[in-house]
Amino acid sequence: MHRTIQRLERDAGGAWLARLDCGHVRHVTQRGEHPGRQGEREGDEAIGSRIECAACGERRWPEHARPYKRTSEFDAISVPAGLLARHTTKRGVWARIHVLAGRLRYRIHEPFELEEIIEPGQPGVVLPEVPHEVEPIGDVRFFVEFHRVP
Repeated sequence: MHRTIQRLERDAGGAWLARLDCGHVRHVTQRGEHPGRQGEREGDEAIGSRIECAACGERRWPEHARPYKRTSEFDAISVPAGLLARHTTKRGVWARIHVLAGRLRYRIHEPFELEEIIEPGQPGVVLPEVPHEVEPIGDVRFFVEFHRVP
């Protein structure tokens, strides 16, 4: 899954690290992705470019993501129509879907197809800008908690 480089910095060994808009950090060492080959100024040109984020492809939660907002509780009747239809979170916004009772079907549409059933104690992970939707399965109660990396 491709993400945008927001900032570049060096690690303790001097290798380049790219801070991505999804909140993940990755070394930038592959041919054509090494922004610092010709000095610090060359690295500035890489900011804003898009590179592959394997952590997003694995749906790995960013280490420094912090909650900033949460919805009210929804049930099968009160769930907003927008959550039932294909929608996305904003750039850099992750979410956890917390089911309190019952079951909820969660579908991701792209860049890969995924369908899972979310139950109490097993939050669903929503990646930034990835189209998805939910579908209540019978009686369900749930809320969504939004996170971002400072």
